[in-house]
Amino acid sequence: MPQATPQQLRRAVVRAGSGKALSLDETEALLWARGDDLVRVMEVAAGLRDLGHGRTVTYSRKVFVPLTMLCRDHCHYCTFAKPPAKLDRPFLTPEDVVAIAEAGRKMGCKEALFTLGDRPEERYDVAREWLSHRGYASTLEYVRAVAIRVIEETGLLPHLNPGVMSYEELARLKHASASMGMMLETSSDRLSQRGGPHFGSPDKVPAIRLRTIEDAGRLAIPFTTGILVGIGETPRERAESLFAIRDLHRRYRHIQEVIVQNFRAKPGTAMRRAPEPEDEEFLAAVAVARVVLGPNMSVQAPPNLSDPDQRLRLLDAGINDWGGVSPLTPDHVNPEKPWPTIDALAATTAERGAVLRERLTIYGRFATKPDLYLASKMRAPVMALLGGDALAVQGQVPEPIPWQDPDVRWKPRTIELTFAKGPGAGLREDAMAVYGDFDALDVTRDWAGRDVHPERLEADIKVALSRAAEHRPITDEDALALFRAEGRALDALCRVADDLRSEAVGDEVTYVINRNINFTNVCYVGCRFCAFAQREVDAESYTLTLDEVASRAEEAWGWGASEVCMQGGIHPDLPGTFYFDLLDAIRVRTPGMHIHAFSPMEVLNGSTKLGISFREFLQECRAHGLGTIPGTAAEILDDDVRWLLTKGKLPADTWEEIVRTAHDLGIRSSSTIMFGHVDAPPHWVAHIRRIGRIQQDTGGFTEFVPLPFVHQNAPIYLAGKARPGATFEENLRMHAIARILLDGQVPNIQVSWVKLGVEACQAILCGGANDFGGTLMEETISRMAGAEWGIRMTPDQFDEAITAIGRVPSVRTTTYDRVDDARNSQSA
Repeated sequence: MPQATPQQLRRAVVRAGSGKALSLDETEALLWARGDDLVRVMEVAAGLRDLGHGRTVTYSRKVFVPLTMLCRDHCHYCTFAKPPAKLDRPFLTPEDVVAIAEAGRKMGCKEALFTLGDRPEERYDVAREWLSHRGYASTLEYVRAVAIRVIEETGLLPHLNPGVMSYEELARLKHASASMGMMLETSSDRLSQRGGPHFGSPDKVPAIRLRTIEDAGRLAIPFTTGILVGIGETPRERAESLFAIRDLHRRYRHIQEVIVQNFRAKPGTAMRRAPEPEDEEFLAAVAVARVVLGPNMSVQAPPNLSDPDQRLRLLDAGINDWGGVSPLTPDHVNPEKPWPTIDALAATTAERGAVLRERLTIYGRFATKPDLYLASKMRAPVMALLGGDALAVQGQVPEPIPWQDPDVRWKPRTIELTFAKGPGAGLREDAMAVYGDFDALDVTRDWAGRDVHPERLEADIKVALSRAAEHRPITDEDALALFRAEGRALDALCRVADDLRSEAVGDEVTYVINRNINFTNVCYVGCRFCAFAQREVDAESYTLTLDEVASRAEEAWGWGASEVCMQGGIHPDLPGTFYFDLLDAIRVRTPGMHIHAFSPMEVLNGSTKLGISFREFLQECRAHGLGTIPGTAAEILDDDVRWLLTKGKLPADTWEEIVRTAHDLGIRSSSTIMFGHVDAPPHWVAHIRRIGRIQQDTGGFTEFVPLPFVHQNAPIYLAGKARPGATFEENLRMHAIARILLDGQVPNIQVSWVKLGVEACQAILCGGANDFGGTLMEETISRMAGAEWGIRMTPDQFDEAITAIGRVPSVRTTTYDRVDDARNSQSA
């Protein structure tokens, strides 16, 4: 709009003062406020600030570390970025960085702010060669290394501003930083066009920067961002930028502060003659940022870019934070503007009846939730400096903190296995891989690191197997011993499990003729093991129409399927009623089809979107034709592991509550475990025990399905934080021990041919498992993760694989009834 009319501005001020949500037009109107109107907007903003932060104004005592001033971008107002000819060397050395941090430590600094240009190695040979010579593949890899050294040698907390980053890069750097940041500056694409301040700067494209901020949210990284006022944006574009930041924070709750920074023209830049924002224009931007972002957000304005009188007015406009202030290093982005002293800031703050307090680079509301917002290795450095009031410990001087990469907790031995007896005799794992040839039990430490003698371990395994063979319960310690079985002991474990299988279900190996329908791959949950999820704007994203879903179900019915297995991503924009619509679409087209659909995560998503209970949502699903639910989204039912794997996904207790609710309503489910990533056998035993307790209470599980982690394309593996899946012998142990632990409770143990391959499944079916899963027809989730075993098996292929190991093939329903001959004949 042109400059707001008095009526538009007055209405916007009244609505803001009444706590009403403002439209984009109303927000734009406030940005035009001047004179008395501006005073009223500032009063509203200051009131909101007091509501959220009281009379405390904070700052962070920091050193500024300009790791490199090389940059592949060319912003028309920047003097920080320089060409190689104007620099003595491309990067500060680790010794340079530690020296800066150590000098700051002695002056009481607690933050090391790393600022650098975006990916200079992609523009300058000298940068690439400097990094390569020192063993670094990228600038971001070097940032991580020097940040760790700062922690180890000084105890300062790194705050990293490396620019645009991918999800995997953010994940890596989170482990070496207390917080991270990147200015959005603007959400206006117009400013990246020819003649704009960001023309020629690929990393300043708003969508790319917003993607980085969003990925930081998915990873629960405490994040700083902000807008740059006066670089040619219109008031409406300024409002849109604030809305974009607010929307991301509402979705992920990870933005800890928003900087409102005023442009300063600098000699030697293309914008050296560009007008700077007038004082009232800038104050309006600060006040409106507070109004848009609300009372709890920290709103910051750099104190060195305003004169002392203007600083007073910034407090009047609603800021609650002065940002990072250094007693040692200059502001290398604005070197012509020195920092005010801490005493001067304290005096300015006191003039407005407030008190200045030092904080950490990670704000207290994030630091006090370390399981979510801090990588495990960063907790000790942060807690060493965090006071009981969630601010910095006053007068505390940081001390060096030992830091090391996450340990590999265990690395199991692997074997080449030959079955000694039974229908699988002579079946070897040659087609899968040869892992080595070990007969002796030579693992000398248990999961707690205690010494274990091989003879004692072998004796423990024999006792456990003896109990299991007689249907006597085994202890957790027994189960952990079995998870260490190798060589002859592993053969014995598989024999006992197979005998239990034979007693429980006979010699039939069952499978279901079904079709997998993944109705959307759009998902914003951010599971770090998933390569299936896409954002809606991604080229490979899709969402099937109801007609497409129904047509696929109808096609499957024509092929002889009795089940559709339907799951999808957690699409942020689909309504909760969409789940009911999916059920209706299938039921209308194929009324005889069993619908096995909606993981507990989808139940949570649908129920919360509709504002109803899990029970009400599941009741409504059943009314629309739901038959059973998949027990996926379980991964490992241990919240410590789940935070590493899934972040925003439902906690273990919520998963259990949803499953128990479904069972109570007569909706049966499968049960699963996904293993071989950041977990260990103690987690596996606890997980299976939990499944057993639920089954004992509800009887609702139809089967237990061990799902080995498929690592190839998983972000957590690509980020170097997970091992490459389970070994073949671990898969043997898992299925066999599941048979033992669930003996008398869950009769069916299923193999996943998609994840393991047919030959491995044949071997496991000779070691306690009895179900081959389903035909699937178009399974995509495992394939996206990197599974190599196809997307469909025909009934003839199942029959051939089953008879080859001397067992009897049998087609079942979802709930393990046998399919009648007439229906079965349609699958031929």
